[in-house]
Amino acid sequence: MTLFKPIFVTQTMTEDHYVHTLPNGIRILFKHAPSTITHCCFIVNAGSRDETERQIGLAHFIEHLLFKETERRSTSQILNRLEIVGADLNAYTTKEYTCIHASLLNQHLERAIDLFEDILFHSTFPEDEQEKERGVILDEIASYLDQPEEAIQDDFEELLFKGHPMGNNILGTPDSVAKLSSSDINQFIAANYNTSEMVFAVFGDYDFKKIIKLSEKYFGPIPANDSKKHRVAPSEIIASKSIFAKPISQTHCIIGSMAYSSSHQYKNGLLLLNNLLGGIGMSSRLNLEIREKHGIAYTVESNYTSLTDTGIFSIYFGTDSEKAEKATRLIHKELKKLRDNKLGTLQLHQAKEKFIGQIALAEENRMSLIISMAKSLLDFGCVDTLQQVFDKINGVTAEEMLAIGNEIFDDSRMITLLFEPKQ
Repeated sequence: MTLFKPIFVTQTMTEDHYVHTLPNGIRILFKHAPSTITHCCFIVNAGSRDETERQIGLAHFIEHLLFKETERRSTSQILNRLEIVGADLNAYTTKEYTCIHASLLNQHLERAIDLFEDILFHSTFPEDEQEKERGVILDEIASYLDQPEEAIQDDFEELLFKGHPMGNNILGTPDSVAKLSSSDINQFIAANYNTSEMVFAVFGDYDFKKIIKLSEKYFGPIPANDSKKHRVAPSEIIASKSIFAKPISQTHCIIGSMAYSSSHQYKNGLLLLNNLLGGIGMSSRLNLEIREKHGIAYTVESNYTSLTDTGIFSIYFGTDSEKAEKATRLIHKELKKLRDNKLGTLQLHQAKEKFIGQIALAEENRMSLIISMAKSLLDFGCVDTLQQVFDKINGVTAEEMLAIGNEIFDDSRMITLLFEPKQ
């Protein structure tokens, strides 16, 4: 492979992590941990929202095919490369990212880097493997549709982002997957696998100099790709209510709206408000009201996902059909409280303490943490320390929480989707 003239090389260090940029733009992120286990990931800023109308499901299709043949490895050699030493290798695709990740004993890090480089930059995408993988993905789609609590989320996002690539199912459809071709794969990679929008991240017990040396050895020779994608933010959709009959035994419901992007000034406030309303734990307002007080739903939760130029807020519950109307009424009652009543000093303090504690505990999941840090580096060019995250949460005021509630929980913006049992 031909080497190229370096464009730029930078290195930064904080008390929490290190960042090094290779000449081709690939960034290396490292966080030290005194452990015998390493967690590493490679994230590419390319997801389902970057597909054209005739390529729906392509980003996910490529993710599957990365584990097939490369220029120097067969499928079995790829799959055995890390598993033979007891490591865990996996990948996933979102609306905005493709991520490959592995957990392994420290002494096998170079083996993982070698494999990441091979499958990401030297996959051959053979036609016979494409045909096999179409069948696998069709089974994945069918399996997903058999889980109404999962399928309803995709259908909700299709309504929320109607007419925008963000609303397309990440898996694609049987028709769209059947039409994907080698030229689609090559075109998508050329247009979206920009080396300056890639991050390789490691969480383990090493000297950072070793991480740089290995990264330069394997990722350094990759030619720079500075192709620029043009993402368009979705437009606001008017409120609606949709009901679909399904061969299910319970009613499933999602109520939600568009929300703040990852760079919005109110993002941390909405994260805090969402956690108070229906986040992790049994003491959320929705759980206390709907499950504990009235006993009408086993699962009720709210979620807020921030994306680069928009966000998704949603409340989900599943219950017996005769209880669905009451559950919906109680949810809107809780939302109205947060629109009408400013949190008291003690309420706000307790909400912050709970959320900060949950974030601290989540740091114990080191794979999730290093992936989150890598995404932050992609989106913002930096990674907040844990203390900086806490400071931002503690900086949220009751006035901001009230303003957020009145904007995001406004009935005129809410989309409601119900899956009801067929009669």
